[in-house]
Amino acid sequence: MLGRYIGKWFYDKGIPFDAANSQYFPPMVNAIQRAEPGVKPPTAYELSGPILDEEVEEVRKWIEEYKQSWPRTSITLLSDGTSFLSSKDVSRTKKDANFYVRLYDQIVEEVGDKHVVQFITDNARACVPADSKLMDKRKHLVWTRVLHTASILC
Repeated sequence: MLGRYIGKWFYDKGIPFDAANSQYFPPMVNAIQRAEPGVKPPTAYELSGPILDEEVEEVRKWIEEYKQSWPRTSITLLSDGTSFLSSKDVSRTKKDANFYVRLYDQIVEEVGDKHVVQFITDNARACVPADSKLMDKRKHLVWTRVLHTASILC
């Protein structure tokens, strides 16, 4: 019976079936099974407010712990148009070489110049001159350009 209700929720909200493969799905189902009668599900407000805030804080703590390993391990930055350390709305920004120079430089500064050993970027027209300009400034970095960064992730 529980499966039918979860299925209806997936179908109604267009949740990808692969979400059932999430490592968080079985613990959620277990928690539902153990819940006391009358327990209320979280509201949309709770999910988009306090619960989301708790998750964001947990991820921030994880990132801070992860950053502690950078002096020992160093890091490679991969730029595929997505940044997970921070988020910026650049939808109205012209994506030229100067934009990428500022963006890459800002990312390296945020991470810490001494921790970055390699930067992998797209081979897009605007990225190539940006890479060259930033290499002039940060000579210790190894720059690698690939046709499509997604291809190296597969």
